Amino acid sequence: MLPYLGVFVYLIARGHKMGEHAMADAQAQEAATRQYIQSVAGSGGGTSTAAEIAHLAELRDAGTLSEEEFQTAKAKLLA
Repeated sequence: MLPYLGVFVYLIARGHKMGEHAMADAQAQEAATRQYIQSVAGSGGGTSTAAEIAHLAELRDAGTLSEEEFQTAKAKLLA
Protein backbone atom coordinates (compact mmCIF):
# COMPACT_ATOMS: atom_id res chain seq x y z
CA MET A 1 0.00 0.00 0.00
CA LEU A 2 2.80 2.40 0.88
CA PRO A 3 4.56 2.11 -2.51
CA TYR A 4 1.30 2.99 -4.28
CA LEU A 5 0.90 6.03 -2.07
CA GLY A 6 4.42 7.15 -2.97
CA VAL A 7 3.72 6.76 -6.68
CA PHE A 8 0.46 8.68 -6.33
CA VAL A 9 2.18 11.55 -4.48
CA TYR A 10 4.97 11.62 -7.07
CA LEU A 11 2.50 11.83 -9.95
CA ILE A 12 0.65 14.68 -8.28
CA ALA A 13 3.86 16.57 -7.53
CA ARG A 14 5.67 15.96 -10.85
CA GLY A 15 2.93 14.99 -13.31
CA HIS A 16 2.61 18.40 -14.94
CA LYS A 17 6.33 18.43 -15.77
CA MET A 18 5.99 15.10 -17.58
CA GLY A 19 3.43 16.63 -19.92
CA GLU A 20 5.60 19.68 -20.52
CA HIS A 21 8.61 17.51 -21.37
CA ALA A 22 6.54 15.35 -23.72
CA MET A 23 5.21 18.45 -25.49
CA ALA A 24 8.71 19.94 -25.84
CA ASP A 25 10.05 16.66 -27.24
CA ALA A 26 7.20 16.44 -29.75
CA GLN A 27 7.77 20.03 -30.89
CA ALA A 28 11.50 19.44 -31.29
CA GLN A 29 10.89 16.29 -33.32
CA GLU A 30 8.36 18.08 -35.54
CA ALA A 31 10.78 20.97 -36.12
CA ALA A 32 13.58 18.56 -37.06
CA THR A 33 11.29 16.71 -39.47
CA ARG A 34 10.12 19.93 -41.11
CA GLN A 35 13.69 21.18 -41.45
CA TYR A 36 14.79 17.93 -43.07
CA ILE A 37 11.87 17.85 -45.49
CA GLN A 38 12.50 21.45 -46.47
CA SER A 39 16.19 20.76 -47.03
CA VAL A 40 15.38 17.75 -49.22
CA ALA A 41 12.75 19.67 -51.17
CA GLY A 42 15.21 22.53 -51.68
CA SER A 43 18.11 20.42 -52.90
CA GLY A 44 18.26 20.43 -56.65
CA GLY A 45 19.94 17.13 -57.32
CA GLY A 46 23.25 17.31 -55.49
CA THR A 47 22.69 13.73 -54.33
CA SER A 48 21.16 10.71 -55.98
CA THR A 49 17.61 9.60 -55.33
CA ALA A 50 18.89 6.35 -53.85
CA ALA A 51 21.10 8.24 -51.39
CA GLU A 52 18.19 10.44 -50.34
CA ILE A 53 15.95 7.39 -49.80
CA ALA A 54 18.73 5.77 -47.75
CA HIS A 55 18.94 8.92 -45.64
CA LEU A 56 15.16 8.88 -45.15
CA ALA A 57 15.41 5.24 -44.06
CA GLU A 58 18.05 6.18 -41.49
CA LEU A 59 15.79 8.90 -40.12
CA ARG A 60 12.89 6.45 -39.96
CA ASP A 61 15.02 3.86 -38.15
CA ALA A 62 16.20 6.54 -35.68
CA GLY A 63 12.59 7.46 -34.93
CA THR A 64 12.76 10.96 -36.42
CA LEU A 65 10.30 10.07 -39.18
CA SER A 66 7.23 7.88 -38.85
CA GLU A 67 6.57 5.15 -41.39
CA GLU A 68 3.87 7.31 -43.00
CA GLU A 69 6.21 10.32 -43.30
CA PHE A 70 8.89 8.06 -44.77
CA GLN A 71 6.53 6.64 -47.39
CA THR A 72 5.26 10.13 -48.31
CA ALA A 73 8.77 11.56 -48.73
CA LYS A 74 9.88 8.46 -50.65
CA ALA A 75 6.90 8.79 -53.03
CA LYS A 76 7.82 12.44 -53.65
CA LEU A 77 11.38 11.45 -54.49
CA LEU A 78 10.30 8.72 -56.88
CA ALA A 79 7.68 10.87 -58.63
